[in-house]
Amino acid sequence: MPSFPDWILKEVRKNKSDLRGSAAAGTAAELSARALHTVCDEARCPNKGKCFSEGEATFLILGDICTRNCGFCAVTKAKPLPPDPGEPLRAAELCRKWGLKYVVFTSPTRDDLPEGGAAHFAETNRLIKQFSPGIRTEPLIPDFKGDLKALETVLASNPDVLGHNLEMVSGLYAQARAGADYNRSLGVIANSKRLRPDIYTKSGIMLGLGEKPDELERALGDLVAHSCDLLTLGQYLAPTKSHRPVEKYYTEEEFSRWGEKAKAAGFKAVMSGPLVRSSYRASHLYAEASGA
Repeated sequence: MPSFPDWILKEVRKNKSDLRGSAAAGTAAELSARALHTVCDEARCPNKGKCFSEGEATFLILGDICTRNCGFCAVTKAKPLPPDPGEPLRAAELCRKWGLKYVVFTSPTRDDLPEGGAAHFAETNRLIKQFSPGIRTEPLIPDFKGDLKALETVLASNPDVLGHNLEMVSGLYAQARAGADYNRSLGVIANSKRLRPDIYTKSGIMLGLGEKPDELERALGDLVAHSCDLLTLGQYLAPTKSHRPVEKYYTEEEFSRWGEKAKAAGFKAVMSGPLVRSSYRASHLYAEASGA
């Protein structure tokens, strides 16, 4: 396993410091009071301190338990609870209270639900837009087992961006993405653009899981070929010692080069960096692509 780089330790210390601030505490308290989960907490995002201190969070709807067992993810794996019917309203109320102009919300994979939770996504999106006119929304969805009607349900709620992460190159799926399928994920992106060409499509890939340069180039090409508009590239960080280990820590210069490669491949906007995550500065990526 490669040695732990200094830049990670510095960022961890800074984020812990940010979390001790009153602004971050206020963010956490607001979320707790409304029984709302965040992917910031459940996935142990390294940017949590920075985002919480700025009053930002990525909502995790449909509970905090996942029905799949991916080797890279920190979200709890167990039997999930039924969807909370009051959750979309509480999320919408908090968006309005915070005066958000852009919001990302995601969920664990819910293979236990007939439509994978698509109706819950759609209701959350609809209420957020109803409570905060003019807000931009970005649901980051699971693959819904390739269910086209489930995808149509989410798109009918008129999000501004439809996100679905490829996560990694195709050769790593069998080892690290149990229950997922590379081509099915590409199909989610392609079908979204086919059904609603007016809605931006977005995906993300983690680096450092053991991918080879030619595999990563192929993944970038596959996403562009399947009509993906926006892309994030970030460093994989193992949540615990029991998760899949990091095979390589990329430098900032390497991330910059891969970002340029992605732009040259045909993406409308790319964000590439060690601590970039799917929802990190999402409004900036949208603005770069749309000119808004």
